Amino acid sequence: MFTKLPEAFRKFNLAVDVRSLLLLQKAMDRGLVKTIGDLYNVLRTFIVKDPEYIGPYTKAFYAYFLDIKIRPNDRLNDAILRSQTFEQWKEVNFGRLEEDLSPDELVNDFLDQVHLTHYDIKEVLDGRELWDKDKSDLEDNQDQNDEEAPNRPLDRMADYSDLSLEELMKRMEEVMKQQKSKHSGGSHWVGTGGISPYGHGGAAKDGIRVGGSGGGKMARKVLGDSNYFPVDLDAVLNDDNIDAALASLKGIIEETAQETLDVKETIDKGLERGGLFIPEIKNETSDKLQVLLVIDNGGYSMHPYINAVQTLFRKMKTRFAHDMETYYFHNTVYRQVFIDSQRRKPMTIERFLSKDPNYHVFFIGDAAMAPYELDRNSLNTYSEIKEHFKKVAWLNPEPIKYWNGTLSTQIIKELLPMYPLTPKGIEKAVLEMNKKK
Repeated sequence: MFTKLPEAFRKFNLAVDVRSLLLLQKAMDRGLVKTIGDLYNVLRTFIVKDPEYIGPYTKAFYAYFLDIKIRPNDRLNDAILRSQTFEQWKEVNFGRLEEDLSPDELVNDFLDQVHLTHYDIKEVLDGRELWDKDKSDLEDNQDQNDEEAPNRPLDRMADYSDLSLEELMKRMEEVMKQQKSKHSGGSHWVGTGGISPYGHGGAAKDGIRVGGSGGGKMARKVLGDSNYFPVDLDAVLNDDNIDAALASLKGIIEETAQETLDVKETIDKGLERGGLFIPEIKNETSDKLQVLLVIDNGGYSMHPYINAVQTLFRKMKTRFAHDMETYYFHNTVYRQVFIDSQRRKPMTIERFLSKDPNYHVFFIGDAAMAPYELDRNSLNTYSEIKEHFKKVAWLNPEPIKYWNGTLSTQIIKELLPMYPLTPKGIEKAVLEMNKKK
């Protein structure tokens, strides 16, 4: 969640290391961090040891958590006014109508909400109690008013931490079937500015963020795009549901442990023993992600999906991947793949198979071709890949109902696990891969 925080804050000459993150985690475990205002205050106590660092800390916090960049000699108000975060907040709270408030007054309202702590919240509602009273099959009357005005003050919060993610996701899907319009300020619909467990811009602890730029990065799960409500998890991968697919892909991150010599502990205990130094070993854990992406980019049928696929995996690599390689093929894989999208630089399958067998391998293609193209050479190649890499999945952009209409698709589906190229399909592929860890 906060793995890049030390690096980001050190750019502002702030002394931030793993110990700061451990202290923050302890504070969160004890329930001291429930709003982004809490996060600002708690993190400041760990990092700011001298008043002169309050300015750099504020700049670092706004840049990292709110994507608000404060330039040298810049007024805070000016930085906020030109930020996308502020624009989204303004639309959620006031819609597209002109308001009587001046820009500075709007910024003050924005800052009041950003720095709202749970001590300012007059009432914390029991999410389980709200959940039990709510009905998933309410009819969406597009002319109805939401329970509260969308620009209400965030003076109360709903805590959904007692509900499981499975319960939240199942209920959200049921609500989405009924939802026909956007909603603000309520507690039932996928909306904005309310206490519903799904949406953004409101006050719901441990809910599901749908759209929006986020705040404290504390949502239990993140889905969707800011312009799309609700998210269609069964739609073929596109710009609207890419973040939902990204959330599913994050499940392939593996935690690894590596034994290293603890020099300090070795010296300290050696001195206690009167000079008898025995190596003290410690385990250091880190996230490890290895992905081989093999894309069919040769035919017209795949053109509509190439950009979305590359965007998805590029986002994955930028956000949390350590080792990802992309290769290309046309229709099917024979005894080589290509390291460039023009397919001019081949790599032999023998070299491909020399890679670490712990890689996750994703084939992207419609698997549709003339029967003669899928010859024994190609079939043997797929068998060897599946034998070497235990975690392999084929993601097909064609709807499942068409898979049995093509002989080649049926054959490949028998050789490699095949899933639809949708957020839900990717999630199923990842879950199956994780069973093989």
